[in-house]
Amino acid sequence: MFDQIKELILQYVEAKPEDVVSEARFIEDLHFNSYDFMSLLGELEETFGVTVDEQEVLEIRTVGDAVAYLEKLKK
Repeated sequence: MFDQIKELILQYVEAKPEDVVSEARFIEDLHFNSYDFMSLLGELEETFGVTVDEQEVLEIRTVGDAVAYLEKLKK
């Protein structure tokens, strides 16, 4: 799942693949703006067939947070 998320992230921002690690923060490290982040979430919903809760999204700060959240939704 991490690799799929990483590929999607690289479509939204001009980051080096080696910079997209679990600890990378979307805004501070990968330079996402709020629009790009919300667009990414929509694409993640479509790709993984899940529905993201808008309140829980506020807790997603890092790539690892996103992976863990999506894995929880897939169970």
